[in-house]
Amino acid sequence: MGSDLEVSALAINVTIPETLCWTDTRRGQEFRLTTLNVRLLPDGHLAVKAYGRPVGGGRGAYVSFPVPDDPALASLVAEAAGHAGTLWAAHRGLG
Repeated sequence: MGSDLEVSALAINVTIPETLCWTDTRRGQEFRLTTLNVRLLPDGHLAVKAYGRPVGGGRGAYVSFPVPDDPALASLVAEAAGHAGTLWAAHRGLG
């Protein structure tokens, strides 16, 4: 296998600390963003989207939003990606 092995996706979910959470609006509905989905792209760069639920509650969809250009959020993403890499490298095989 080795270099011929194709991995199609590497993604992690990261809980946004309360102090960094924000709200955004989609189709007139306000959402509280609480989770980041971070993907490792084939070129080695990271892509990130934020997810959340409607502030008003209810059965609203889990909707994705762009992540603001905020140094604290960028730092969170970088730290989470590094930590995930450490965890993946230390895997113990199938349980």
